[in-house]
Amino acid sequence: MASQDWFDKDFYSVLGVSKDVTDADLKKTYRKLARTYHPDSNQGDATAEAKFKEVSEAYSVLSDPEQRKEYDQIRAMGSGARFTAGGQGGAGGFEDVFSMFNQGRGGRAQSAEDFEDIFAMFNQQQGGSFGTGRFGQSTGGFRGYGGPTRGADVTARTTIDFITATKGETITLQGEDGKPFKVKIPAGVSDGQKIRLRGRGRPSPDGGESGDVVVQVAVRPHPVFTRDGLNLRVTVPVTFTEAALGATIEVPTLGGDPVKLRVAPGTPSGRVLRVKGRGVQSTKGTGDLLAEVQVAVPSHLDDAAREALERFHDLEPKENPRAELMSKARG
Repeated sequence: MASQDWFDKDFYSVLGVSKDVTDADLKKTYRKLARTYHPDSNQGDATAEAKFKEVSEAYSVLSDPEQRKEYDQIRAMGSGARFTAGGQGGAGGFEDVFSMFNQGRGGRAQSAEDFEDIFAMFNQQQGGSFGTGRFGQSTGGFRGYGGPTRGADVTARTTIDFITATKGETITLQGEDGKPFKVKIPAGVSDGQKIRLRGRGRPSPDGGESGDVVVQVAVRPHPVFTRDGLNLRVTVPVTFTEAALGATIEVPTLGGDPVKLRVAPGTPSGRVLRVKGRGVQSTKGTGDLLAEVQVAVPSHLDDAAREALERFHDLEPKENPRAELMSKARG
């Protein structure tokens, strides 16, 4: 793009930003517009393609600190100065535009050497010519605007069992092209987690980096265990007498032998007993097994058992276990 165009094009308006826009906001705005007007998303839409080229051209200038400074200086001169090809105002046009770049030369008339210096500045010593990408730089991106375009991501889904999710495993999935590819499931992956395979997605349309494959993992629930971060939870029923008098019980572990736990006398329903190091083992650490005690109430009693409980009822302390609850509820 020749500098003549900088008089005619308001790059700030093209991108819809103010002249004092920060680099971060400029990049954010450009990416949003590029996604909207990218040719891959608007197949056969000439208007969208033209808009994409326009916003890419604007961003290529404003994102470069030196070019943005030059653009602002030239635009500040106003639209009266023009590059002309001779005739009325021919030489004056060049002098008006480039006089500011000739400061410090004592006000002498520009020679051919002066103009060579000026154009060398615009050309940034790249050995190129006007009209190829940025001044003298190789073209890039969609038809030379905005840099190479990253390839699109590809989304895949897989469902694994609970033990695979906790232990980790390498599985094989089928790609868009029908070819199989391997995915390493890390130990401790959770339901809904996404695994990103860098560079395994669709190729760039213009020589940029490929997109990614994003695998979303669903984990089948386990009939006994649930996840709590790296911890495993299990509910363990105990009898009334085990909870009241105390007992040693067996608790299952995931994929291993049961462990024995001591239930202290007077253990209430809901108390959690911890088994260190028997949870999920991952690169982030190792969790514990959390066994929640649940007092099981018998649904059927024979006459002897009923009589024994009635005698116990006559002997048990006359305390209302709900008294504190009712007091708190009343405020």
